[in-house]
Amino acid sequence: MNTYTAKPSDIERKWYVVDAQGVVLGRLSAEIAKILRGKHKPMYSTNIDCGDYVVVINADKVKLTGKKLTDKKYYKHTGWIGSVKETTAGKILDGRFPERVIIKAVERMISRNPMGRQQMTKLKVYAGSEHPHTAQNPEVLDIASRNPKNKRSA
Repeated sequence: MNTYTAKPSDIERKWYVVDAQGVVLGRLSAEIAKILRGKHKPMYSTNIDCGDYVVVINADKVKLTGKKLTDKKYYKHTGWIGSVKETTAGKILDGRFPERVIIKAVERMISRNPMGRQQMTKLKVYAGSEHPHTAQNPEVLDIASRNPKNKRSA
């Protein structure tokens, strides 16, 4: 009996489209990270990138539980001394690039190495309901219906 290890030539990549409208951010990000890494496949290997492509639409309508809209802080450094900037999740979602909230959440669930950066290139996030990846025939992945806790209406 030999242990099966996936080879790069064995990998078949699929495309999934996920609607983030009303879905809780952390639960959505965990499912997306699992698909990007390829952990949903039986041929998963830790040393090979066997994940699939994920297109997220309606990123501006994602939900956060509790007081995270006002209390969750995101930090960035401009490169100058003492210039750490801080903003809240609510300001980012109402701002110019609301898709960055989902990108950051998924990025923090993926390993921080060259393979993790390669896996993050397979994530495409869009604020509206339109996306330019219809030619790839993506499958619809309904994360909201998997568990009642995944979707918030209010």
